[in-house]
Amino acid sequence: MKKTEISRQRKSDLSARPKSSKSEIDDFLKQAEQFVPVPTAARGRMIFALDATMSRQATWDMACALQGEMFSAAASVGNLSVQLVYFRGLSESRASRWVNNAESLRGLMGKIDCQGGLTQIAAVLSHAKRESEKQPLAALVYVGDSMEENIDELCRLAGELGLRGVKAFMFHDGRDKQAEKAFREIARLTGGAYLSFDSNSATDLKALLAAVATYAAGGRKALEVAETATARALLADMR
Repeated sequence: MKKTEISRQRKSDLSARPKSSKSEIDDFLKQAEQFVPVPTAARGRMIFALDATMSRQATWDMACALQGEMFSAAASVGNLSVQLVYFRGLSESRASRWVNNAESLRGLMGKIDCQGGLTQIAAVLSHAKRESEKQPLAALVYVGDSMEENIDELCRLAGELGLRGVKAFMFHDGRDKQAEKAFREIARLTGGAYLSFDSNSATDLKALLAAVATYAAGGRKALEVAETATARALLADMR
């Protein structure tokens, strides 16, 4: 796996909804397969960022199993390129090459294990901003359970990201109040959404990841086609 290591000096180079019923999510996934393609001039780009510190192993494994749903949903509305970003240990933060299919992303994720360390969310946001300056970036998906940084600095970076039109979808694993406060603010400042889940809500996570990927590939119009609780919840949280 070829990785681009982020220098510590640059910070990076490389984010509670009610549960939906099984029938609603099944309806959503069926309709996602029938989205009418939205014409786009270029492939949609999305950063898939994960906290890979030690507490995240269970959710990392879940994300590995579910990430293919993102490409499956996005394929019906347009093309999607995804970059994997993660941090772990005392200072390690990395970004993968851009990939265009689930097998490539699964291969990248399968070579990474979680290690103890502190969060580096500022590095993720800074990296996303730099990527958006190179080419349009539709969305940042962040999956994490804690926040151990200066919230004002994170809000500043989120505001800059929002000005570039990048929406952050902050997936919160657990109930840490400090993390929830920070994740909600990042989502608000970028016009994205805060989405909570736990280790028992794999079905909800699968549907929501698919919905975000659909947005990244086809925009709001693609999401609006799905008349389900999952799609409505995501759209309601987005500005």
